[in-house]
Parts: sequence; structure tokens; C-alpha cells
Amino acid sequence: MTMSKQQAALPAAGHAAAAPVRGPLWKALLRRPEAGALGGTILVFALFWVVAPPLHQLSAQSTVLYQAATLGIPSVAVAMLMIGGEFDLTAGVAVTTASLAASIFSTSFGLNLWFGVAFSLVLALGIGALNGYLLARTRLHSFLVTLATFLMLQGANIALTRLITGNVATSDISMTPGYASAHAVFASSLQIGHTQLSIAILYWLVLIAGGTWILLRSRFGNWVLAVGGQSASARAVGVPVARTKTVLFMLVGFSAWLLGMHMLFTYDTVQSAAGRGNELVYIAAAVVGGCLMTGGYGSAVGSALGALIFGMTIQGVIYADWNPDWFKFFVGATLLAATVFNYWVRTRSTRGD
Repeated sequence: MTMSKQQAALPAAGHAAAAPVRGPLWKALLRRPEAGALGGTILVFALFWVVAPPLHQLSAQSTVLYQAATLGIPSVAVAMLMIGGEFDLTAGVAVTTASLAASIFSTSFGLNLWFGVAFSLVLALGIGALNGYLLARTRLHSFLVTLATFLMLQGANIALTRLITGNVATSDISMTPGYASAHAVFASSLQIGHTQLSIAILYWLVLIAGGTWILLRSRFGNWVLAVGGQSASARAVGVPVARTKTVLFMLVGFSAWLLGMHMLFTYDTVQSAAGRGNELVYIAAAVVGGCLMTGGYGSAVGSALGALIFGMTIQGVIYADWNPDWFKFFVGATLLAATVFNYWVRTRSTRGD
């Protein structure tokens, strides 16, 4: 087999999880990575539809979608990275880092906010590139590499903010030049009938569509599936493993920047300690959506369904007037149940049951 034929064959194998199969339609659907998340979404929606009557209103449903979008924007990129076989624990604090960088850079130098937005984007992509570079150079597990950068970012967020501003939060940016146009781009709302939808929901949908197209229709998507499922074999036939994973880390950085800009221009100020712990929710959304912890399997749509489950849970607990202290317990239980169910589905589909 020639090298070019090997390169074509390996990525094609990576698409096995998403390829159509013969047999009953319900079996084909169960073989999809997001099958378990779809079932979970229906069950959670039905539960809160019954116990939380306010959820019947369109305004409440738009709030659920917004909550899901704020979790789902990074979750799409985190899912693609997990399909590529790696983790990124910096996703939560990187959102805060992006917000802080844009705000502090602009206000400290008296610049238009768009300069801060651009600086923040470069910084976010740089953090992702650094994670990819360190992973390639050290050959350590991405959990260890990103844990180190997570702790560094967490400390830098608080220390630099206090050093520069004398406080643990940034100042209000609503009177800074460029605010109106930046707010319109990152934090405006769309009027649909009698309901307002945050533009964050639109960005989330675009990322889902883009991630799905990349994984199913592009050469880079073939590489992602190949390096996640068969990294050594992918490298042997010429797939640029290190470059592919670095791009995926940078994609996580981009998603953190996008959400960070939304949060900054929504609230006009940033708490330097915000974002801690969210990276676990992003990973949980990806896993609930069908991503394997070992890589090589998953989908962008699945991560969106996982984020929607958590979004419905957050708002459903509020609308049902339940004790919010149980939210983390529900997240853990949902993660465990979805992981077990996805494993069961994959095992049965592999055996041809």
C-alpha cells in the first residue's frame, strides 16, 4: 500500500463512529456518539416540564438556552480536543483571563476597547499554542500539562489584577471608547417574536455547525479522529499529530476568548477569581455527549446536548424551587449514568446486538 493510500485509509477508519450503517434505523441511531445524550436531554426536559411550570414559558426556555450556550461554547472545542485524545483544564480560567486581559489592557493604556479585544484574542490563542507546544516537547499527559498552566493562570488572574487595578475586579468599561460596537458584537440580543435571545446562542449554534462540518467533512477532522483513536499509527502514515493537537488547543483558547468577551460586555466588569471549576463542567458536557475519555470518538452535537442537559438542570432547579445545593450531585450522577449508558450502547453495537 502506498503512503498516500495509507493516509486516506487511516482517517477514514476514524469516521467509523459517524458513518451510516445497515440495519434498523433505531440501531443506527444508537450507534451515534450523541445517542445517550439525546435520551438524557429528553428525560431531563420531561422531568422539569412536570416539576417546574415556569419552564412552559418561552422566556424561561430562552434562559435555559442561554445558560446552555455559556457552557456549550467552550464545550464544543473541549469535545473536539477530547476526540483528539487530550484534555484541557485551563478552559474555565482562560475565559476569565481573556476578559481580564481585554479590560485591563484597554483601560490601563487609555485605548479603544477593540485593541483590548484583539490583545485578548492573541493571548488566548497563545495559551492554547503553549499547551500544545509543552505537550509535544515534554510528552507528558495533557492532564498534567494543563493542570500546571491552569494553576499559573489562576494565580496570574488574581495577582496581576490586584497589582494593576489595586482590586480583585476590573473597573466598569461601559464608558470606554469602542464599548457600544463591541457590546453589539459580543453581548447584544436578538428579538424573535416576543422573546429575546442572546447572541451567545447564535455563536454557540455556529460553533456546533462548524465543529460538525470539520469532523465529518474535512481533512483536519480526519486527522482529529485519527490522532485520538490511533495516534501512533496516524504519525506513522504522515498525519501531523503535534500540529493537529496544537490547533485543537488553540481552538479551546478561541472558544474561551469568545465566551470571555461575551461575559465582559454583558457585565462590564470581571471578578479575577471567576471561572474556576467550569472546566470540569465543560469536560462533563463532552463526556455526557458521548466523547470517550481515551479519544477517537464523539461529536460536536453531543457536547451541545450535554451542555443543554446542564443548562436545563441549572435553570430547572431554580424554576422548581429546589435546593440548589444538590446541583453538583446531579451533575455527577448525570455524568456517571451517561458514561455507563454510552459504554453499554457502544458494547452492544460492536457485538451487533
